[in-house]
Amino acid sequence: MTCYFAKLDQEALLHLQGPDALTFLQGQVTCDTRSITPAAALPGTSCTAQGRVVADFLLCAPAADHAILRLRREVRAVLAELLSRYIVFSKASVDPERDDWQVLACWGAGAADALHQIFGTLPQEQYGVCVGDGYILVQIDAAGQQYECYLAHDADKDPRPQFEELMEAGTEPQWQVLQIASGIARIEAATTGEFIPQMLNYDVTGHISFSKGCYTGQEVVARMHYRGKPKRRLHLASASGEDLTTRQPAAGDPLYSAGSTQPAGHVINAATARSPDAELLVTATVKGIDEGLTLFDHNGPLLTTGPVPYPIPE
Repeated sequence: MTCYFAKLDQEALLHLQGPDALTFLQGQVTCDTRSITPAAALPGTSCTAQGRVVADFLLCAPAADHAILRLRREVRAVLAELLSRYIVFSKASVDPERDDWQVLACWGAGAADALHQIFGTLPQEQYGVCVGDGYILVQIDAAGQQYECYLAHDADKDPRPQFEELMEAGTEPQWQVLQIASGIARIEAATTGEFIPQMLNYDVTGHISFSKGCYTGQEVVARMHYRGKPKRRLHLASASGEDLTTRQPAAGDPLYSAGSTQPAGHVINAATARSPDAELLVTATVKGIDEGLTLFDHNGPLLTTGPVPYPIPE
């Protein structure tokens, strides 16, 4: 069965170490860190005091005193600076420049079998984790066909030759297209601090615990959940290559609907696996989706939009 692997150069790991690492994060992020174990990861976000998302991440803890957040490389320093303002009061430290681990993605119908041959173990559910000597293996999807692997550069045994032997070489954009199709928004440099979590569907993708208690930005996020309704939601979108000959879409690009002088939405993520067609995640108003959205300006390429693959509350 076919499977692929690719280095994820746009992803990075942010390490927090110390006995208070997870306790500190509990007061700073939207997910409930009490649910984190060496065998279970969680997606989450960090917000400003105004409830705007600074970064999204996947959080795992290979040891009781070691927390790792996988996030976009270009927002790692931003999140590290934010956490560093408060971590001085905890028995923990954050390292914003540590790059002694590599992030790989593995996917396809044969990925589970190949990874089991390499590591001799395998997670059994979405966000399940296996930790071993110099590696952390995380199952990303519910079907068991998408995985992330974090490899320490100083491990006694380097498994990368086995990846090349058992899997076909893929590309990071191919992996990003799969993640876009799953409807999971990723925060990039152009969108950090711009959107409340509900505009990115984080309230329905498991990124937020509404029972954990206080964290930075919690009041704004909870008020929207219990008393409000977001004006924008996340949607899948695509643009054809014929319309993208002069410019490719990127995170933060504005979207317009007919007759609107203000943007009706924005691009959150864009990826091209088969040039020049682009697959997108966009956040937009209901009216904008209904009337049709164009990229960049009113005369830009027309998007084809569709729902994300999970239910959205009315």
